[in-house]
Amino acid sequence: MTIEDRRDREKQQMKELILQAAAHIIVTDGYDMLSIRKIASQIEYSPAIIYHYFNNKDEILNQILLQGYENLMSALTESHTLAGSPETRLKYLTRKYIDTALENPDQFLAVQLNKSSQVQNFTSYLFEGAADEKPALKILAKSIEEICAGQNVTDGEIEMTAQIIAASTLGFITKLIIEQDISAQRRKQLIDRFTETVVRMASLKMEAQPINSVMKRKGTI
Repeated sequence: MTIEDRRDREKQQMKELILQAAAHIIVTDGYDMLSIRKIASQIEYSPAIIYHYFNNKDEILNQILLQGYENLMSALTESHTLAGSPETRLKYLTRKYIDTALENPDQFLAVQLNKSSQVQNFTSYLFEGAADEKPALKILAKSIEEICAGQNVTDGEIEMTAQIIAASTLGFITKLIIEQDISAQRRKQLIDRFTETVVRMASLKMEAQPINSVMKRKGTI
């Protein structure tokens, strides 16, 4: 390895350290509390070092958003090009998204749970027409469309189902990150069951059971 290569690697390592510290601050204290001085204190360097790698706080935030988006899109694009049934691809897509999020939990939460308008421009997807504007949601909607081929479903129903699945997955990942005391085996069981449930949701067949059958099972009638 040349001196130049070593310097490039060290520079990238320092940038990653700064981004990880910034993501942690955003998660624990909120975006409004993020500052160059606070990042410097977290990594035990002077603020001048931060400015050597980033121009300001906004550039750091944009880099966090970009990294998260690129990781997500890479995972989803790979999943959508796999061979096999639409159900198999959706299960893989869901698991890949969960695994990608759990690789960088602080960064994931910093982006997904942020309320600032700047971040929401990246992360919002519940509005009408989102499946046309948001590439990740578009991939999910396409998977649902393939699973529902031959059914009498509208584009609006497919989009709303994709939005509900996306929001449910966000909540599930958040709980996996927060509840750190569950065993690896239990975590795997939960993820397996969640991916199966997502496929059922995507098939639009999660119909409510008749109330009488529910009450009989509970012994109320």
